Amino acid sequence: MTFSELGLKPELLRAVADKGYETPSPIQAQAIPAVLAGRDVLAGAQTGTGKTASFVLPILQRLGAGEGQRTGAPRALVLAPTRELAAQVADSAKAYAKYLPVRTYCVFGGVSINPQVAALRAGCDVLVATPGRLLDLAQQRWVDLSRVEILVLDEADRMLDMGFIADIRRVIKLLPERRQNLLFSATYSDDIRALAERLLRDPQSIQVAPRNAPIELVEQRAYRVPKEHKRHLLVHLIRDGSWSQVLVFTRTKHGANRLTQQLEAAQVPAAAIHGNKSQNARVRALDMFKRGQITALVATEVAARGLDIKELPYVVNYELPNVPEDYVHRIGRTGRAGSPGVAVSLVSPDEQEYLRDIEKLLKRSIPALQAPVFTVPEPQAGAAGERAPQSQARPQGRGNGAHQRPAGGGAPREGHGHRRHSGQERRGGAPRWQRGR
Repeated sequence: MTFSELGLKPELLRAVADKGYETPSPIQAQAIPAVLAGRDVLAGAQTGTGKTASFVLPILQRLGAGEGQRTGAPRALVLAPTRELAAQVADSAKAYAKYLPVRTYCVFGGVSINPQVAALRAGCDVLVATPGRLLDLAQQRWVDLSRVEILVLDEADRMLDMGFIADIRRVIKLLPERRQNLLFSATYSDDIRALAERLLRDPQSIQVAPRNAPIELVEQRAYRVPKEHKRHLLVHLIRDGSWSQVLVFTRTKHGANRLTQQLEAAQVPAAAIHGNKSQNARVRALDMFKRGQITALVATEVAARGLDIKELPYVVNYELPNVPEDYVHRIGRTGRAGSPGVAVSLVSPDEQEYLRDIEKLLKRSIPALQAPVFTVPEPQAGAAGERAPQSQARPQGRGNGAHQRPAGGGAPREGHGHRRHSGQERRGGAPRWQRGR
């Protein structure tokens, strides 16, 4: 199948060709005709499947055909959970509309509201927004939502996880009752189905991958390691594997900042990206990552939604998510567009329950590998923020791997400020928490 067979206008086909796309992805092949026909849509699609174009292209076609209806008020509204995803959707809409008289604008929090007010006064056809900033603008009557013909909830599962359901309901009350509704979600949870029942009218349901199944090109592996040694193992993996680009997930913003500082101290160029960072700082960190100026981008789950990183080779779960579906979405950042990828999880003893929940969701075991030998620096006396862990890795005696060369090549020998750690206790064999698996 080609894009022309989907019934798209020549102007859109030309824009698609400019971006180098020839054949539609499965989600595009199913969703575009449904949206063009005016159907409500409930679509479940993994990251990297082309879902943005599956709703942007038909929306642009419908709006481009509506000559004489232009009032300056938005006629299509796309709600997204994060600034990054909102900006990405808006950029895609602008690129695909380059040959059409359709205007797109994007609003989100964390930046000055004044330029957004000025732009909305000038009018737009497609408005992409995060819920909070949109409600701020609506309450001050800077945006008129009474003429919206099409509503899109993108990454709806993440918006629910972030507690946006009340904001979404408030936005819906500002919209015309008669409109087309499109709901896109990376996971197809029961909560999403409940939202769809309230929002959608006789929707066409589209599922292009098995429920919550990760992309098959991703090689998954796990290392069991004490929590206090995770950062040292991560540094070893990056150096020993000559990783040039890795996206590292932490559970909290504070954890992302702390790990970034620790990686920098170990001479691994890194930057953090999370909700407390300014928009400029987030854009700068992502740009440096794409350009290869930093090796590790440390992110929280929320901040990573919408990041457009092509051919990302490595993803590391520095801390396992407590929601199994988030694991699926995290590892979906790699193995995209036909490129292979590797997803590594560092699992501490207190995360075993999370690992079991993830494996239950996947209906398969994640291969658990023996942690390689890596060095653990001795804590510096009086060093800021450093505290000796209660359960230190012990130096290996002769016959227990002491002859092995530590990671990093030029690391000091034992007794000169570093310890070797191989994931095993001094007396040999796996530690107690690791046995029996």
